[in-house]
Amino acid sequence: MYSGKAAPSHTADRAAEIDLREKRTPVTMMSDPGGLIPAAPENPDIFAAISAAQAAGQPLALATIIRASGSVPRHTGSRMLIWSDGHTLGTIGGGAVEARVVQEGLAALIDGQTRITAYTLSDLAAGDAGLCGGTLELFIEPLFSAPVLLVIGCGHVGKALAELGRWLGYRVILSDDRPEFCNPAHIPNMAGYVVCPPDAVPQQVTITRQTCIAAVTRGLPVDVHLIPALLATDAAYIGLIGSRRRWSLTIKALAEQGVNRDQLARLHAPIGLELQAETPQEIALSIMAEITMIRRGGTGQPMRWPEAALNDGSR
Repeated sequence: MYSGKAAPSHTADRAAEIDLREKRTPVTMMSDPGGLIPAAPENPDIFAAISAAQAAGQPLALATIIRASGSVPRHTGSRMLIWSDGHTLGTIGGGAVEARVVQEGLAALIDGQTRITAYTLSDLAAGDAGLCGGTLELFIEPLFSAPVLLVIGCGHVGKALAELGRWLGYRVILSDDRPEFCNPAHIPNMAGYVVCPPDAVPQQVTITRQTCIAAVTRGLPVDVHLIPALLATDAAYIGLIGSRRRWSLTIKALAEQGVNRDQLARLHAPIGLELQAETPQEIALSIMAEITMIRRGGTGQPMRWPEAALNDGSR
């Protein structure tokens, strides 16, 4: 619970200070409590902005007033979009309420959780007078586009990985410093093709917490420049292909560059789950299995019941 002072509302008649009291209730999915959300013809640009942001892979938070009572600046169905840099489209009333909702929207983009927030725009017991006197309840939900799979290296494994990632519903972006490999003719139907040096990829591609990076590169000389650049991003997953010996040499070279152990702990190397994979397609399966495990919070352990459980179940 907190209390603060608000900026004036939209009309002069409502210009007053307001006390805000907030209550948060995490929820798992959006619902319409009692049919309180009407069809809102206002702000059609909001829906166009959602579509454009998702096409561009930009995360948004949508705040919707789901309950309003008393004297309030906006009513049920009013919506506001919140971008990760804090700018907004639409309004749920302005002032201190809106500022608090923006912060909740930014928090939702970080933790990925929906929430319901309730605000009281009056607190006569605190000694204030001439207040709005209403209450607002809002549903705030993060809106993410399809997760992004950034494949760095377009050789045999990179091609198989890109195709599997697209089949799994990822927006796949390819990057390689060899234009003859990184193009739609070689690997068709991907979301993007970025031809640049590996360590320049973070400057060419927007990398967010929805991005999984698979570096299936050609060797140590590439890795020692690429890995520090990737560690400076917010990627949800960073994996590096190669043998244990290659990774050991890479660790030593990175340590000499000043990369510390905590930073290295973010890396999944060698990349993938142990499947004894050999072909490019099998290696791609190993990599996507690990990425799925990390994203979904799995363990990677077999789901087969132990023999004892099978015997118990047969009795």
